[in-house]
Amino acid sequence: MQDLPSDRDALQALLDFHVEAGVDLALDETPHNRFAEPKSKPAQPKVSPPKAEPAKPTSPPRALPKAAASAPEEVASLAREQARHAQSLEELEAILAGFDGCTLKFSAKNLAFADGNPEGRVMLVGEAPGADEDRIGKPFMGRSGQLLDRMLATIGLDRSQVYVANIVPWRPPGNRTPTPQEIAICKPFITRQIELASPELLLCLGGPAAQNLLGIKEGILRTRGRWFTYKTEDGREIRALPTLHPAYLLRQPLQKRLGWRDFQALRRALDGKE
Repeated sequence: MQDLPSDRDALQALLDFHVEAGVDLALDETPHNRFAEPKSKPAQPKVSPPKAEPAKPTSPPRALPKAAASAPEEVASLAREQARHAQSLEELEAILAGFDGCTLKFSAKNLAFADGNPEGRVMLVGEAPGADEDRIGKPFMGRSGQLLDRMLATIGLDRSQVYVANIVPWRPPGNRTPTPQEIAICKPFITRQIELASPELLLCLGGPAAQNLLGIKEGILRTRGRWFTYKTEDGREIRALPTLHPAYLLRQPLQKRLGWRDFQALRRALDGKE
């Protein structure tokens, strides 16, 4: 290693040179020739691993209301009791909005109670809301609703002349099919809704609506286009026609001809010709 100069000015110049070169920190009192030392890695000090913090207790899942946690038979009985107390469609909607017996309520965004004109001669009932219906809070608002509107237009009707609802008013997660228990719990409300609306004709959109409202066991392709009698709890009789659900027709466009025939039959019934 080069000897340090003894002259003060020379030492100051050397110090200034190192500062300009970026060497502004002394690591030791005496210089070391790093090139002469063995190329072994310095021993790393042992570092104790940090102590694991105790896991924070997670908050328990939100408990369902007592009604929703009860047995399905008890909840369905409660639904029937509450539905019977409704004396108007507005009162029925308010009761349904406050009903906690169906767990679908806690995963859905909105209650899709009804759309259209409750004074209309025709009431259309489907199965359950989809994503668009859940977002808007009305039944048949998505692509199937647009197709339904076009089908109604072919026989001279629109939503100002018909009343639209679903058996289940809350969207099942992922658009899955409602379970039999969910349908059983919601059924008293749709039957009371039909009773209060008192339509002249009832159009059951899809197999689940036809089977649950009319009590038939056959599939929709066997029952569509045939007239049945729907009986309300107060003894009134309403002519009912099962037909294919618009969502099914979107998946099976060749079957639209069958839906067209059913809507033509509905038009003839409205005109007193069938």
